[in-house]
Amino acid sequence: MSETAFVDRIDPRDLRDCCGRFATGVTVITTRSGEGDHGMTASAFMSVSLDPPLIAISLDRRSRMLGRVLSARRFAVNILTEAMRAHALHFAGRQDGTLTDLFLEHRDGLPVLREAAAVIVADVVKQVEAGDHMLLIGHVRHLDRDPDAVPLLYHAGQFGSLAAHPAG
Repeated sequence: MSETAFVDRIDPRDLRDCCGRFATGVTVITTRSGEGDHGMTASAFMSVSLDPPLIAISLDRRSRMLGRVLSARRFAVNILTEAMRAHALHFAGRQDGTLTDLFLEHRDGLPVLREAAAVIVADVVKQVEAGDHMLLIGHVRHLDRDPDAVPLLYHAGQFGSLAAHPAG
């Protein structure tokens, strides 16, 4: 390691940059409220348990999406393909007017993105306050996946994709 820090106070930007060294997939969290269908780009998603089937997402406590998901008590995780960079930016707040008809027919009553690599629909069963974020544990109710989809990755503030590997 080139830089080591042992301090009492961790700078939030340093923590973000350090955690950004961990490559993740990119998701769009979707839900439905009385105001309509909503989506937000997020990389803070993980599998929690296979039995019972549980997943978790982490949402900023100040985000509008947190209130919408808590009100609906349900959310969908749409795992993006490498061809969906524009979708990631769109749902991160950089509106793209060329993206229309984004949602496929609904899965288990929630909006899901067309062409997603995978979709997981869950009911919120637990919420855990964690500093400036809220962890939402969801019980999985529906799964759908494209086994041939190539995922969109995020690392150090940049989108990327998997390098091609020779067969075998």
